[in-house]
Amino acid sequence: MDGSRRRVINATAPVRICDLGGWTDTWFAGHGAVFNLGVYPYAEVQLYVSRAAGASAPRVVIHAENFGDRYEVRSAPPEYDKHPLLEACLDIMDLPPDLSFEVNLYSNAPAGCSTGTSAAVSVALLGALDLLTPGRMTPHEVAAMAHRVETEKLGLQCGIQDQLCSAYGGACFIEMHAYPHASVSQVQVSNSAWWELERRLALVFLGRSHASSEVHGRVIAGFERENADTSALAPLRQAAHDAKNALYEGDFAAFGKAMLLNTEAQRALHPALVSAEAEAVFALAREHGAIGWKVNGAGGEGGSVTLLFGPESEKKRAFRKALPALNPDFAYIPIYLSRFGLRQWESA
Repeated sequence: MDGSRRRVINATAPVRICDLGGWTDTWFAGHGAVFNLGVYPYAEVQLYVSRAAGASAPRVVIHAENFGDRYEVRSAPPEYDKHPLLEACLDIMDLPPDLSFEVNLYSNAPAGCSTGTSAAVSVALLGALDLLTPGRMTPHEVAAMAHRVETEKLGLQCGIQDQLCSAYGGACFIEMHAYPHASVSQVQVSNSAWWELERRLALVFLGRSHASSEVHGRVIAGFERENADTSALAPLRQAAHDAKNALYEGDFAAFGKAMLLNTEAQRALHPALVSAEAEAVFALAREHGAIGWKVNGAGGEGGSVTLLFGPESEKKRAFRKALPALNPDFAYIPIYLSRFGLRQWESA
């Protein structure tokens, strides 16, 4: 690399919504099926690589733009003290020892939106860092490494769907045969079906960050017991299959029913997984012609919900106009379906 030239490496990855079959992509589920949708706003990473080989000691700076944090990572391996996810991504990669760079990370999705934003950030960051290493990882390999960051490096409970959706994008159908191994198929449909799905969808942030809760712990503890009954997961798997089939057929009424099946199955795991705030948004959406709704992610307080409206765009617009009166902290987040997952390139 020419020492006078700064390389700029870019990577983006979509977040996910409408994760039908969530909870079945976990180690305690045994096997699973998930249908989800990759959408923009995406996570964005830029690497500014400015030092040539043979210069002074390597220097890595992290700029977490959403948080206003900019700091140098001094130790090798780095300490997980300020932004553990980012620091663990740097730690897991076998980076050349003679490079210095700044990492800039940004996402338009609200923190704690329960749309897999942390997975999108880690997929984008690992994808960008991959351009600094010999060889290249496939999107599936990047997703697997991002999953390892959360489970192995950070010791977190983590399903596999978020990382895979960010890596592949589009309408993803994920079949997990034995945790964490899975196959991923993108559901390919006509432009008209794609545009119609995008037009009908809505994402609503419930005004506060989602975080794993005591409720999640109780649900997981129930499945961890020896000879635990996991039959409650069967309707979730079915919802994923139903959504995939409905989209192939362009049957949005059936797609909405798959969302409702998933919502009831999620509620059956624990009533608190579908919060009072989510129920209020569902009721308002139903008044404005919505035919499907689902809490994003594992459920519980905060986070966000996905809505599917009927054919009349005016009713969806009327819902958006009425939302602030329901709760001024709720936010309607514009989304666009992402045909692509992880994208990596170097600026000219």
